Amino acid sequence: MSSRPWALRMSWHDLCFMHWPVPPEVLAPTLPRGVELDTYDGQAWLGVVPFTMTGVAPRGVPDVPGVSTFPELNLRTYVTAGGTGGVWFYSLDAANPLAVRLARALFHLPYFDARMWTSREGGVTRYASLRTHAGAPAARFAGAYRPVGEPITAPAGSLEDWLTNRLYLYSASPAGRVYRGRIHHQPWPLRRAEAVIRENTLAQSLGMIFSGEPHLLHAESLDVRADWIEQVR
Repeated sequence: MSSRPWALRMSWHDLCFMHWPVPPEVLAPTLPRGVELDTYDGQAWLGVVPFTMTGVAPRGVPDVPGVSTFPELNLRTYVTAGGTGGVWFYSLDAANPLAVRLARALFHLPYFDARMWTSREGGVTRYASLRTHAGAPAARFAGAYRPVGEPITAPAGSLEDWLTNRLYLYSASPAGRVYRGRIHHQPWPLRRAEAVIRENTLAQSLGMIFSGEPHLLHAESLDVRADWIEQVR
């Protein structure tokens, strides 16, 4: 934990890590100055992560009905800045207009308004998202997923550990300044997963189309604390 008080609390539920390998030379030009692409055995990865947030609130503020719970869907890759590895978000779609605007203003994260639907029955999660943010690139996602098998522990140095054990996020301001934020949580409660993806256009704004079967992992629930961001100098 950092010596500074954490800023936000939240819980993540029914999360599916969906990752596709991408040539590094394709992703590297999409990153801002000061942020470098991270690779695993020379391979870059692009991830789509659907989940549901609950208990989202600033430190010392109680949950707000209708505000503190909402689905979120992000498109991400993995980077380093100043020698520290973390997550770079290309987009974060959310069905919460207030959260979208606060995250954009306070954390410089590319959140977008979306209409989203999610349900879980018999262990299967059905998830759909349609971006509605004014002036933003169109993006749609529809699919279903479920965990399979027993819980797993991702060994240090494994691909599963590399994809999920990321305790920093990066963002950039409109002026091009790069920021880093720390998150805190226990190890991921991971299981393998199965998924059927009907539609996924999240990467079209990057000039990419997802193809092939993704690498899949599922996490049931995780409590998280997030620090305020700081500029990377």
